[in-house]
Amino acid sequence: MQHPVAIRTAARLRTIREQWGALLAAVETPPAPSTWPPAETRAFLNTGAADDGALLVEDRTPLTLRQHPAPANLDALDACLFVEQQVFDLADTLAATVQHAGVDDPRRWTFVDPGAPDARTAIGSRAHGLHWAALFIEGRVLDEDTEPELLDGRLMAAPYSPLPEWALDEAARVARACEQRVARIVAADAITGSRTLPTPCPACGGALVVRAALTEPPTVTCRTGEACGADTSRDARGRRVWEWPACLPLLLANGQAEDHEQRAA
Repeated sequence: MQHPVAIRTAARLRTIREQWGALLAAVETPPAPSTWPPAETRAFLNTGAADDGALLVEDRTPLTLRQHPAPANLDALDACLFVEQQVFDLADTLAATVQHAGVDDPRRWTFVDPGAPDARTAIGSRAHGLHWAALFIEGRVLDEDTEPELLDGRLMAAPYSPLPEWALDEAARVARACEQRVARIVAADAITGSRTLPTPCPACGGALVVRAALTEPPTVTCRTGEACGADTSRDARGRRVWEWPACLPLLLANGQAEDHEQRAA
């Protein structure tokens, strides 16, 4: 059975990967404090929709190596740089701790090598971008590839060792901090406290309340209480609660409703 900390950390890493495109888009989008989430970035938040113009974020030059002339949203740029640096450094730490993969193994994390012949090789696996780094960390957190493998009829040593507890705690700390920075920009950059959403609960039609803070991702709670049958967790008072990122579809529906009202007006 996997450690609960590992499961939560993997979920946070997936949230970071899935919202990375929205965070990059926010760098070029002026903040809109009067709406939440920002209307200009709602199209990027709908990760389930097919879009010919969707951002390809799996293979990008690291932000730390790019020029950023007059970004429209400095907070978003700071968040991008923070998240990217934290994730890359964590991948370095975990690889140095548990990696045994061979040089030709595509799963291997390669470190920065200033003496490499070209710039892309010099930055190692960071050249593949944050998406790949987050996937690498998720695999180590979930102790994937830690058993001997059969290759060409020969039993080979495991590419990685199980993650020690101190490294899992460090991965959990970094993932939580990065998820909070992403959430502040993508969904709750200008909102603190709580307010009632204009859209009702999808299960019982009750009022939905969104709560957000500067240091925590947003959550949505149904005021109906124990009578609500929504397929989500309950809080200490028995009310249905959508945590981040499960609350994101509700927030998007709220934004679409507000857009419709504005067009009708």
